[in-house]
Amino acid sequence: MVAEGISLTGQGLRVLRLYHLYRLTIGLVLVLLISSSLDDELLKLSHPELFHVGCWIYLVLNILIAVLMPTPRHLLPLFILAALDILLLSALFYTAGGIPSGIGNLMVVAVAIANILLRGRVGLLIAAIAAIGLIYLTFYLSLSQPTAINHYVQAGGLGALSFASALLIQALARRQQIVESIAEQRATTVANLEELNALILQRMRTGILVLGDRHRVLLANQSATTLLGGHDLPGHSLAEYSPQLVASLQQWQQNPALRPPSLQPMESGPTVQPSFIPLRRGNEQHILMFLEDISQIAQQAQQLKLAALGRLTAGIAHEIRNPLGAISHAAQLLLESEELDKPDRRLTQIIQDQSRRMNLVIENVLQLSRRRQSEPQLLDLKYWLHRYAGEMRESLREGQQIHVETGQGTVQTRMDPHQLTQVLTNLVQNGLRYSTQKNGTGQVWLRLFRDSETDLPVLEVLDDGPGIAADQRGKLFEPFFTTESKGTGLGLYISRELCESNQARLDYKTRDEGGSCFRLTFAHPRKQS
Repeated sequence: MVAEGISLTGQGLRVLRLYHLYRLTIGLVLVLLISSSLDDELLKLSHPELFHVGCWIYLVLNILIAVLMPTPRHLLPLFILAALDILLLSALFYTAGGIPSGIGNLMVVAVAIANILLRGRVGLLIAAIAAIGLIYLTFYLSLSQPTAINHYVQAGGLGALSFASALLIQALARRQQIVESIAEQRATTVANLEELNALILQRMRTGILVLGDRHRVLLANQSATTLLGGHDLPGHSLAEYSPQLVASLQQWQQNPALRPPSLQPMESGPTVQPSFIPLRRGNEQHILMFLEDISQIAQQAQQLKLAALGRLTAGIAHEIRNPLGAISHAAQLLLESEELDKPDRRLTQIIQDQSRRMNLVIENVLQLSRRRQSEPQLLDLKYWLHRYAGEMRESLREGQQIHVETGQGTVQTRMDPHQLTQVLTNLVQNGLRYSTQKNGTGQVWLRLFRDSETDLPVLEVLDDGPGIAADQRGKLFEPFFTTESKGTGLGLYISRELCESNQARLDYKTRDEGGSCFRLTFAHPRKQS
């Protein structure tokens, strides 16, 4: 029967503490009553000496229980405690003279409190013990006190009241338990929804920032942190990491109807499109900022444009090559003529040079349209890089050098070796050319290592040339952009396209000591999709 109760929760422990305090208060009041000799005036005691002893026993015993009783893990100690309390109060009820003493009311209260902790048939058993004690002790008192015969109805009423209080408290407790269960379920649901919302917010590819006063970042999801360089943004001013975004926000605040222009928060980072929404929370005005990475959209647009250009070029290539070949052949015949004077020879040479340049542009554009699908292979980059450098050194001019730094350990990735050769050859030749133009002798460093944060293989191509001007870095990988009078502007673009087709990335990094640094970040050999 005791097993039908429920285990104590936090609220049950609080009720138990209040039960201890209630019993201690009753015991203290009774002891003060007998100590002040008011018990003879207020109560008609049938056994004064036993009543005095019982009051002290009730107080001392409850003090010991309150101090020494451990937190109950089962309901049996609670049942014993409630039954003992009813028995002690029954003894005081008898020694105090029965119904006129009013202790029967204390038994009803004890039954009600016990039924908060003990429910079901166990709680009704406590009520039954109290009712039996009230009726039996009243009958026993009537044997020695004829006036106690008139107290049967009151004793029966208190017994019935014990059962009524037990049933009422149990009904209220069950209802409270249902309300608590519903509230707990709803709290769990709300917590799960908040966790889900936070997870969705963190996993969104769109960067989300909440800005307070003075552009202080209150909230930033993972995408926003990545787009702005991986810094710990919350609690700091946005101006510390991206003054461009702050300027764009100020322009929007002056004229919200204008669409903010796209920008590049980090050097060699992705291009983002910011948008802003005012957010009012109480009396505070915040700004909700969205950062959309449009680099992929721009890349797709470039691919569509070049695909259309490739189809157009493939269609008219023969129409251009035939007259171009005739022009080049005619210029070559003119150069072979002995009657041609020096100025005319110079003009003829210009015609032939420009014909070759036009043919090179056509070949590069056709290469984009005919580019084959990449076939990634597992490469040991250290071995591959040393072999590549050895082959390149055989074709170097006098005064040109290639240095290789690979460090310790094996570095592997998955990439098409032919396309990697094409990318690296373009970067090395550019580095040697610019280094030679500045220093008279050209040298390039190939530095291979594994990134400590991402654990991805990284290959840097460094030179000691003049470097790239700051105003030209944003256009460096755009098609047909070149700083050379004879360049086509497709080399770096094709290199980046080849890298992305192998899930690698090609970026430009500045060097403090001067020169250029092109960083090639490879895919993880076991995590490539």
